[in-house]
Amino acid sequence: MTPAVAAAKRAKIPFQLHQYQHDPAADSFGEEAATVLGQDPQRVFKTLLAADEAGKLVVAVVPVAGKLDLKALAKACGAKKLSMADAVAAERATGYVVGGISPLGQKKRLPLVLDASAEQFDTLFVSAGRRGLEIELAPADLLKLTQGRLAAIGRG
Repeated sequence: MTPAVAAAKRAKIPFQLHQYQHDPAADSFGEEAATVLGQDPQRVFKTLLAADEAGKLVVAVVPVAGKLDLKALAKACGAKKLSMADAVAAERATGYVVGGISPLGQKKRLPLVLDASAEQFDTLFVSAGRRGLEIELAPADLLKLTQGRLAAIGRG
């Protein structure tokens, strides 16, 4: 059981796990999950980390079908400027490997922003903490568990 699954169980929120055989040759972990699970790529979300000039990290959760708007994320966080976090820093802070970073059960509690498009779905899919494992839960439960907030941080 991953820390993400343990966090969801501890919080007693409804969720469903979806496991699939991860292909190491896959170009995009999120798009692979959407395709294999037969889900709309707008409903499967990827977890990205960004950093400000001082190296302070923030978690962004956006649909795999789009991209993260760093300016919008900076505005949502009250930061001047953000850039994508270094993979090593992301792994160290979350306790997960790139491609399996979950917004749940991270080693350090980091500020989290979920793209506002999540509100249109009863449930969404995010990584459950390893490649080939997704957790399906309500957007409100994800925000509750992570103490996150909604903002329009994704684009096209």
